[in-house]
Amino acid sequence: MASPRTVTIIALSVALGLFFVFMGTIKLTPRLSRDAYNEMKRAYKSYVRALPMLKKMGVSSILLRKSIGALEVACGIVMTLVPGRPKDVANFLLLLLVLAVLFFHQLVGDPLKRYAHALVFGILLTCRLLIARQPEEQPPEKRILSVNGDEQPLIHEAATEKGKIKVS
Repeated sequence: MASPRTVTIIALSVALGLFFVFMGTIKLTPRLSRDAYNEMKRAYKSYVRALPMLKKMGVSSILLRKSIGALEVACGIVMTLVPGRPKDVANFLLLLLVLAVLFFHQLVGDPLKRYAHALVFGILLTCRLLIARQPEEQPPEKRILSVNGDEQPLIHEAATEKGKIKVS
């Protein structure tokens, strides 16, 4: 049976992955929701206007929106379907992306209700990453040393259990 830690990581990975695939798709195409797509277009125009440095680097609102959307879709697919270390990399990239989006919202002065979802999903990404990076707890194995027919725990294990080394 899977440990609660494993179940938590899988559940968070799938839920977060699907969310970011959905949000990235909204940024890329109006097929899911024309209103949300138009709102994204408007928001990214305000982000580029608020950061003239992006304009100087040749980054248009369309390029910024589509880049972020494509990265969200790609990382969301990895979080949902790919096992192992790539999930942690995708998690980290999405966390950086969420921080950038929070910065953009603060820059243009959006009210909290406009970016509350980004805060919540940033916290969830952080929790998933912290849980995934913690080592799995395994019960210590007791190794036995046979001396003259008597079984005794190894010296270093006996020392950790009692705090003292028994010398005979």
